[in-house]
Amino acid sequence: MKLKLKLILLVTALIFSLSLQAGNEVAVTEKPPSISTTQTVQLTTVVDAIDREARTITLKGPEGGTRTIQMMEDSNNIDKIVIGDTVNVEYVQHMSIEVMANDGMEPGTGTMSAVARNAEGETPAGMMMETTVTTATVEDINIEANTFKLKWPGGEIKEYEAQNPENLKKSKVGDLVVVTYTEAIALSLNEVSAE
Repeated sequence: MKLKLKLILLVTALIFSLSLQAGNEVAVTEKPPSISTTQTVQLTTVVDAIDREARTITLKGPEGGTRTIQMMEDSNNIDKIVIGDTVNVEYVQHMSIEVMANDGMEPGTGTMSAVARNAEGETPAGMMMETTVTTATVEDINIEANTFKLKWPGGEIKEYEAQNPENLKKSKVGDLVVVTYTEAIALSLNEVSAE
């Protein structure tokens, strides 16, 4: 969770500094900025290890890296998987950042997740998705210094430098910054080994 929040803060600083604009004394003349980005990775992995008691499966990628996946308590079909099976993996990361007028909301964060899996007797497959929404408020915009400050959940205020000085004219102090970050992974057994 801490790594995810650090990633959100870093990406927000980079993306938001490209698209944030305005100050108290500058009239907002354009729609507040928003941006989104998606990265998708698809690859075929090989089952490298299985711990049926701990309900974990270790997958080895095409370049030799491994990742251990914790199966749900009620996961179906784990007994059909054997070392050497190939597993198709699709991993998606999506982030969107929107600046909008704030009607008095305080910074906050929330997470929701979903899990789906094939029914018992079907080829093993499943999907896990988690979305985190974090909000921050614009605390300060300094056009002369080319900086802006955001107040994050917990009260932490961080200062960022805008990449484009002209972009400090589309927002105002008090606006709400909404960062939505989604990670999803889908796994499907490529072929079921004969037992």
